[in-house]
Amino acid sequence: MVFVGHLSASRESGGLVDFGIGPYVHGRASHRFPVYTRGNVGEVYPQPVFPLTASMVRAIAGDPARAFLLSTGMVTRRECDEDADVFMGVFAGYAYLNLSITRVIAIRTPGMSMMDADAPFLGSEDRAPPHSRSWRDTNLLATFRGVRHAWGILSTNFLPGLDDAVEEIATWRAGLKPVEASSDEELIDAVTEMLPMVGRIFALHLAITGGTGIGLDVLRRTTRNRRGPAIDLMALLGGLGEVASAAPAAALWELGRLARADVAVVGLFEEGLTGLDDRLRADVRTTKFVEAFDAFLDQHGARGPNEWEMGCDVWGTDPDLALALVDRMRLASEDHDPSVRGARRTIEREEAVVVARRSVRPGFRWLFDRGLRCAVSRIRGRERCKTLLVEAIHEGRLRLQELGQRLAGRHFGVADDDLFYVTLDEIESYLAGPSGYAQAVAERRAIRDRLTELEPPFCFEGRIPPVDEWAPASGRTRPAPQEVGSLLTGTPGSSGVARGRARVVLDPAYPGDLGPGDVLVAPITDPSWTPLFVPVEAVVVDTGGQMSHAVIVSRELGLPCVVSVTGATATIADGTLLEVDGTAGTVRILE
Repeated sequence: MVFVGHLSASRESGGLVDFGIGPYVHGRASHRFPVYTRGNVGEVYPQPVFPLTASMVRAIAGDPARAFLLSTGMVTRRECDEDADVFMGVFAGYAYLNLSITRVIAIRTPGMSMMDADAPFLGSEDRAPPHSRSWRDTNLLATFRGVRHAWGILSTNFLPGLDDAVEEIATWRAGLKPVEASSDEELIDAVTEMLPMVGRIFALHLAITGGTGIGLDVLRRTTRNRRGPAIDLMALLGGLGEVASAAPAAALWELGRLARADVAVVGLFEEGLTGLDDRLRADVRTTKFVEAFDAFLDQHGARGPNEWEMGCDVWGTDPDLALALVDRMRLASEDHDPSVRGARRTIEREEAVVVARRSVRPGFRWLFDRGLRCAVSRIRGRERCKTLLVEAIHEGRLRLQELGQRLAGRHFGVADDDLFYVTLDEIESYLAGPSGYAQAVAERRAIRDRLTELEPPFCFEGRIPPVDEWAPASGRTRPAPQEVGSLLTGTPGSSGVARGRARVVLDPAYPGDLGPGDVLVAPITDPSWTPLFVPVEAVVVDTGGQMSHAVIVSRELGLPCVVSVTGATATIADGTLLEVDGTAGTVRILE
């Protein structure tokens, strides 16, 4: 595509200009399934995506999601063939998931409520438009196919597709030429090869996630009518071990212990975090720590803030981001060791399983066992699958960033990240003459910068509101202190009760004064936040459901966690003494 063609097609909407880059500004909302939400997908893409990423979304997520849903039999091919972003789309720069289609699936699933459909995305939040029932929502054939699919999921704990995906990614990565030795064309070819692999693994991720939901649904049904106190299902799923998203926290903990024990390393940390990586490598006294840190980056360098976005830095491309987290770890006391906490939670889980199983009617204990095995195996598989996706995306990041740096070196006025402001269809033309895209890149950069300063609607129906109606990004304004005794409610995530001072953190790269004994209060979390969980006593999150990242990691580390506490980061003042009850889903202001 040629830029002149895009320019002629530009138009104004909501104060932003659409320069012909498709769904970056104007996604195509579905008429059949009109409600979209930032719930859950906000953990994956917390910021406005770059135009290059937006142009890849359908290949990475849209088409694979379509294939997965068709495989379940719960939706029809006619429903999936609508010319719109039926499953996932980018609207006004932000990624959204379709909520209506999950609601229709709930209607077609016997015994499943609308609340069950919304919970993974909304938690306890009532911020989504109600579902508009249609005669098309009921489909007996789809119901039959869905029940058959669910029974097949419950019948096995094996995930052979995951082993195949691990092998495929490993083989592909082993065959890649080193970034520095690759030509421009080879760098682009590697990214092109990556897209269908990521799409297939994303479809597998959806299938595994769906299996997790099936297991949880069985657990709810088999424990629903028991006598005595209600069973905390989340307590049955903590301390599992082998949860991939928790692994970086354990590795950073060991680095923190190593840093804590080395006087020379401590001295460099105390000088400040800016340029710390360079100072550590320049000091001959810190060789042992640097070698251990490099080993960490080799294994976990793909993780970091906004890790699904190839235009953003992660630990491997900006090591100072990881060192800021090591700094938090070195200040934590030994009783915050994630392995110790995890072992404690494992014991609690085993005890909770025994109690729950005894409470189930004898004739249904076999079904309870199947549901539990299904949920446990797929929680582990889901997190491993996400790690594979991030590792593959990182290979694309390394090559696109290298290409961007080359172009900046060859052409005056071209920035390293300009490449991320063109679309996949435009890359060939851009490589031939970056200067021809100078105006387009500048305008698109301005659009994204403006979007970053705004709070996208959490949900919308039919058409996303114009951008000039959006509020400023949450957390940018001074929080209003809550009155002593105030009780904030959310969704129970991880059981237990803890007290501590609130530390409101808006960016995991800048944890501020967060330290041992505090309560982490965050707008949303992804795996880059995981190390911040280690030194704290509890976690409170603005948004999220019972399968969100914060919940899964908190359960592994044995931390009380409450999600979907609407506006927590805006209404809880930093330093406030909190009591967090992860079992009840409440946060009480103590002082």
